[in-house]
Amino acid sequence: MQLFRKPARWAAAVACGLLATAALPGTAASAATTATASVPDRYRLQHLDWQPCVSTTLECATMAVPRDWYHPSAGPGLSIQVSRHRATDPATKRGVLMMAAGGPGSSGYKRPANLARLSPKLAAAYDIVSFDQRGVGASTNVVCSDQATVDAFFSSGDLRDRSAPAIRATFDRARDFVADCERHSGGLLPYITSDQAVHDMDLYRALLGADKISYYGPSYATVLGAYYATEFPRRVERVVLDSTVDLTRGWEAFLVGQPLSFQRRFEGDFLPWLAKNDATYHQGRTPAEAKASYERLRAALRDHPLDLEGTRVTPNHLDAAATNAVYNAGRGFPHFAAMMGLLENPDGASEEARKDAVEDLQPVMSAPYFADFSAVTCGDTPWKRDRRYWVEKSAEATRTNPLAGARELTFAAVCANWPRSGAPRIEVTGKGLPPVLMLNSTMDPATYYEGALRVHRGLAGSRLVTVDDGDHGQFQTGNACADAHVENYLLDGVLPPKDTTCPGVPLPAPTTRG
Repeated sequence: MQLFRKPARWAAAVACGLLATAALPGTAASAATTATASVPDRYRLQHLDWQPCVSTTLECATMAVPRDWYHPSAGPGLSIQVSRHRATDPATKRGVLMMAAGGPGSSGYKRPANLARLSPKLAAAYDIVSFDQRGVGASTNVVCSDQATVDAFFSSGDLRDRSAPAIRATFDRARDFVADCERHSGGLLPYITSDQAVHDMDLYRALLGADKISYYGPSYATVLGAYYATEFPRRVERVVLDSTVDLTRGWEAFLVGQPLSFQRRFEGDFLPWLAKNDATYHQGRTPAEAKASYERLRAALRDHPLDLEGTRVTPNHLDAAATNAVYNAGRGFPHFAAMMGLLENPDGASEEARKDAVEDLQPVMSAPYFADFSAVTCGDTPWKRDRRYWVEKSAEATRTNPLAGARELTFAAVCANWPRSGAPRIEVTGKGLPPVLMLNSTMDPATYYEGALRVHRGLAGSRLVTVDDGDHGQFQTGNACADAHVENYLLDGVLPPKDTTCPGVPLPAPTTRG
């Protein structure tokens, strides 16, 4: 049933709205002078047939988009799942708030429901909309290897193993994985990029009948928001970037920087917290003793992988669980501390607790997520392809920052084998934009603070809210100060007069699992 009709001027607005500038390969976006080619009517004149979403309070629709926005008439189109939460107070509605998911690889179309639930003021003032970006979830997927093949990357053996056979196996798996991606994705790989996705976003804006949108994005969604604002500066009103990915030097440099920040969060926050709560978890009374407990457990899983309810648990599972835990202290610290105890003594845990642990540990990386993650991170920006360079670089990361450094070669080997991309280089400068609100914590393991500072310095007119903790994602995660800054800006356009700070959320009390 057609629930939303556009005014007569809509078709002309769409035609104008889709004339977006973007950089040609090797040039800066701010210097671009070429426009996207004329968009066929089947895309720009389509109507979104809104229907109730399954298991949410949202409306959903399917949007058709060109496979390649630079040649929009060529080849079959793609399907993009879109959603919206209508403003609950239409009389005071101020516009459209678009959001997106992190990753890259996470599904975003259900997220407006949670944002609206946690922020009734925003839900009253905005139609909150989102989508599954191309390559993800309910949209046209990129397809690579099956789950068993992906599990072999991240679960088997020990990623810290630097022996010649282990390194050779990593490159062999990467080569085979990329071949699977090319074979199974039907020529889609060159078009699963952030640049192509932001053109999808602008078509979505136009089909909603909105001249401008406001935007909120956490983690990888900060890339989409920054790229969208850069390529379509006249189409944004207010932009919030929460926990910013630093692409000032490309995905390669950003991901190579992560092992340090994950190790910093683990050793600087988690281990001291674990030692402080030794009476509950019995892992050591000092951070050094707690770290030694972690390493003993890891070595035991390396020498004798644990059969837990039919799942073979390796040291890689432990590292992956630890990296997940440090994203959010409140949820992650007690959960992972209890898991350490369970893995040390599984017979002392209940059957339900053992099954819950297996569910938490598997898979380390889902096959659909890894497919899209690889397509975007390998295709957005260039990567070095020198095998010797990556062997040496990853050996240093494994030695100095092993928690996440041990997996560096896995990601790098995939991107070193990825088909060369023609994606344009997008330089985010803030030129022509309203002030952008940024939030980042000082100990964020995934989008590290140093990178956020680089983006902030290069994004003219931006305001940075620094949160004094280590959680990843600040809005609607229990920090009233951060929430107030975001809502004040999105509702009333009020920014802090200069960069400011918020206190962090206190570290959690200990808990146990059965």
